[in-house]
Amino acid sequence: MKKVLVFGGAGYCGSLLVPQLLAEGWEVSVYDKMWYGTDQFPKNSKLHLIHGDVRDLEKVNQACLGHDSVLHLACISNDASFELDEQLSTSVNLNSFEPLVLAAKKAGVKRFVFASSSSVYGVSDSPNVTEDHPLVPLTLYNKYKGLCEPLLLKNTDKDFVGVIFRPATVCGYSPRQRLDLSVNILTNHAVNKNKILVFGGEQLRPNLHIQDYADLCKLLLSAPDDKIANQIFNVGFDNMSIMAIAKAVKKIVEEVFPEKKSIPIEVTESNDPRSYHINSEKIKSVLGFKPKYSVEDAVRDLCNAFQEGKLPNSFDDDCYYNVRTMKSIGAK
Repeated sequence: MKKVLVFGGAGYCGSLLVPQLLAEGWEVSVYDKMWYGTDQFPKNSKLHLIHGDVRDLEKVNQACLGHDSVLHLACISNDASFELDEQLSTSVNLNSFEPLVLAAKKAGVKRFVFASSSSVYGVSDSPNVTEDHPLVPLTLYNKYKGLCEPLLLKNTDKDFVGVIFRPATVCGYSPRQRLDLSVNILTNHAVNKNKILVFGGEQLRPNLHIQDYADLCKLLLSAPDDKIANQIFNVGFDNMSIMAIAKAVKKIVEEVFPEKKSIPIEVTESNDPRSYHINSEKIKSVLGFKPKYSVEDAVRDLCNAFQEGKLPNSFDDDCYYNVRTMKSIGAK
């Protein structure tokens, strides 16, 4: 039996991934604060939900016991959420990380997979940002992701294999939906406000369909040690400008909803200058990983979810928005 402990497994990406791991024969423990509930998970005897905080080292030590692998997805996610309470974010995203790595190693975990972020590159004029590009983070969220990477790699050895992936901005439908990510924001506005608001437009942003993200996690949990040990992989394939994303959203939404003719695109200034074009050839050549889905697929999946009534009150319900949820529950 393959046993994996997923820190932060009840979030946007974890809630899609975990049921798929169960279906593929894994025994899965999800360790999470459960801020967004647990209704996204199926009833399954091989699923263990642990309501815990990554800063609670005694509970983390206990949770790590008996697992072959750890997948670390837990963080205060995105810049706006991070800035809400920098002390909280620092304690979760940075200070808790190395103690958690050491707890996993001490418990006999054999593999540790860490989700970093392609936003560690900040702004770059390089036509292709590879994994050895300097990290020039613009925010503490980006900075801390970059600082955690060497904290894992300094503790690995032949019996404790570590691998890091730097995903692009994830998009598409999930059982624990987020509507505060670029592709998802634009789609929600197009479908439910009949207009698309673009901040800036020229910034280049890499994107990754959420199913490709899930497939990648499964691959990194199962790939041979010698292929992944101490490796860092970029994972982002649709490098598009914000304006190009908006035009793709407009095209797909007008196809799915024929009654929405000529959805206007409105442009306003942006205070978010992040722009970079990441190169993901390494993971393709080393592990043979290629994306199967596009931004257009993500938009279509979201449109279908709206049509099927899976995303009610998409502007008013806090559950789709990390910052609003954190405020409403008094996260600390």
